[in-house]
Amino acid sequence: MIQLYDGQAPYHVPHDPDQTPTLTPYLVPNARAAVIVCPGGGYHNLAPHEGEPIAQWLNTLGISSYVLRYRRHPHRHPAPLSDALRAIRIVRTKGFAKVGILGFSAGGHCACSAATLFSEPTPHDDLAHISARPDLAILCYPVITFGNCRHDGSLRALLGDQPDPALQHKLSLENAVTPQTPPMFIWHTADDPAVPVENAYLLAMKLREHKVPHELHVYQSGRHGLGMAKEHAAGAWPAACAVFLKSHEFTSSV
Repeated sequence: MIQLYDGQAPYHVPHDPDQTPTLTPYLVPNARAAVIVCPGGGYHNLAPHEGEPIAQWLNTLGISSYVLRYRRHPHRHPAPLSDALRAIRIVRTKGFAKVGILGFSAGGHCACSAATLFSEPTPHDDLAHISARPDLAILCYPVITFGNCRHDGSLRALLGDQPDPALQHKLSLENAVTPQTPPMFIWHTADDPAVPVENAYLLAMKLREHKVPHELHVYQSGRHGLGMAKEHAAGAWPAACAVFLKSHEFTSSV
């Protein structure tokens, strides 16, 4: 396990010793690429089935992976984004040709934040000279918007009960897409009862507007939090994602 920071992490919240940000490595010998995995949990928890099993699946593709324990409530923005950007920089120092980031639900918001806000100043980061832009992002039933169709729990956990309107707009990540945003693979279910599928649509429309390469897969039905979605129609996503990863030279085989 790799601690992200030497000493106290920036944006520290006192009396919360359980949230030291870390990376847990799942390494493949001679892998040319790595993907950082951000489990979901509404910016409160980290879902175990969206961590290690995903890292192990990536390993089967010949990709090294790192599960990110990013900070959550009572920590607020910018602590999770700071952790994600720091994680990308640390993994880059390991010598991989490509580094991606993958997230589920609120972890998808954290991952997408890194993929769209990678140029945010990080004054407390001694690795700030290393690029924090991921080479691609994989977003699984992600929280994207804090406007209409938002997930209120994630909004309150990240920005508080009375969020600043300007910050709420900034962290509605469809507003942060630019031509420099890296390629994205997105999947969702059309009747997700927790995070509306409009989150995925809003992001995909902005990616198209800015001519950012992307794939969007919407499955007809399925509860929130499916993870690998084994024995479910949405379980087709890992195979589709493997092709996407190969197309971006993260692996030489599928």
